[in-house]
Amino acid sequence: MKSLKSIFLLFLLSSIQATLPAQKIEKNRAIILTDIENEPDDTESMIRLFLYANDIDIRGLIATTSIHMRTRTSPESIVRIINTYGKVLSNLRKHSPQYPDAGYLLGLVKKGQPGYGMSVVGKGKDSEGSDWIIKILEEKDNRPLWICVWGGANTLAQALSKLSQTHSPEEVKKLTQKLRVYTISDQDDSGNWMRENYPDLFYIVTPGGYGRAIWTGIHTRINGINNETISNAWLAENIQQNHGPFGAMYPDVAYGMEGDTPSFLFIIPNGLNVPEHPEWGGWGGRYELFKPAITDIDEKGFTGGVPVVPETRPIWFNATDSFTPFVYNAYGKSIRNDTVSFKDSKVTIWRWRDEIQHDFAARMDWTFMPYERANHAPVPALAHPDQITVKSGDIFFLDASGSSDPDGDHLSYLWFQYPEVGTLKKPVRINGAENIYRVPVTAPSVDKPETTHFILKVTDKGKPSLTRYKRVIVTILPK
Repeated sequence: MKSLKSIFLLFLLSSIQATLPAQKIEKNRAIILTDIENEPDDTESMIRLFLYANDIDIRGLIATTSIHMRTRTSPESIVRIINTYGKVLSNLRKHSPQYPDAGYLLGLVKKGQPGYGMSVVGKGKDSEGSDWIIKILEEKDNRPLWICVWGGANTLAQALSKLSQTHSPEEVKKLTQKLRVYTISDQDDSGNWMRENYPDLFYIVTPGGYGRAIWTGIHTRINGINNETISNAWLAENIQQNHGPFGAMYPDVAYGMEGDTPSFLFIIPNGLNVPEHPEWGGWGGRYELFKPAITDIDEKGFTGGVPVVPETRPIWFNATDSFTPFVYNAYGKSIRNDTVSFKDSKVTIWRWRDEIQHDFAARMDWTFMPYERANHAPVPALAHPDQITVKSGDIFFLDASGSSDPDGDHLSYLWFQYPEVGTLKKPVRINGAENIYRVPVTAPSVDKPETTHFILKVTDKGKPSLTRYKRVIVTILPK
């Protein structure tokens, strides 16, 4: 007969385990600044954004100007999208009850100044958009506040200018340290001003010509790979046609598909993204913190006319990945390394692009399909901590035991090292097949403690197939 103490411990353990699935991942807060109606891609990105409104804590939707649309803002276009979102909300909630009310989102729509750049920044040039940023920033919430800038950034610049006029330098510094800015290039002249005057401001940007910007990897056609998921035909079949009223309002591509989307892909909780570490890579690309030389910046490429000037301090700027895709075999081992490899900064986004697009397509299905007919993302699990320490020469195991799928779909596994991330800048190969749930790895010889990252991809065989990730950080000690 078990002792009362044993019975109590078993009860306590079962109670803890029962509560684990109910624990929620903390959502990232985000305010969007958009020059919507400059061209269709902001509308495209806004539609995708609302499909992730259950996973992102949207706190503001601010219509702004840009170098491409200098004298007007179009908040009514955001309202139109929200009203259509309201028509599909009840069906979205069949898949996730955390989708917010349309009325709540309508209350977040604000206007910036209908003027260009720094010409409308300064004393007495507040707008409901800049006041709203200050209001949210001053809330008693310790989470970072992401500012996703799809057009000009002058509404944020005005908020910072107002704070500097009304708060002490210490208070301004404390508030700006909560900000995380991810801007889709500089689309007015306020970005340079903010980076120079607020040196502690966390700022992800590729200044200069758009052609060198990482965000273009979301839609750039890459020679040597299958680009199907960014084709107009794919968008028509999987998003626009026969996908309910929300899909029907997704416009055709004019210049490039969803150039603004990487700014919030970065903060979606998918197991890969770690927003506080842009250098670790994720759906929004990979960036490193340093002061780029003027020669790192494309001075002559297309900027719409925004001046290109030397950076005065470190920013989160382009990183480079080397990438050899895996391709699928019809027979035998299900995957193999492709015969081509790539190395540049845009790789840091497009390497995930098919998974990003499949996820989008599944979310659009949620707007009109019942739960039983739609696909839902798998749930990866680890049989060990996500940070482990080993010694040179040790054989250790990476183990995805316990991974599951809410729809009961078959799961495929893929383990790989991310060699650009961590201090160990050399390949570490998996011993044998990479596509089984439990793989052995031999720790390389090191002279001092080093870290490297391994990524687990778990992909289901639903339609469309969906992928989620786990990141394992391995510290390797000398023998």
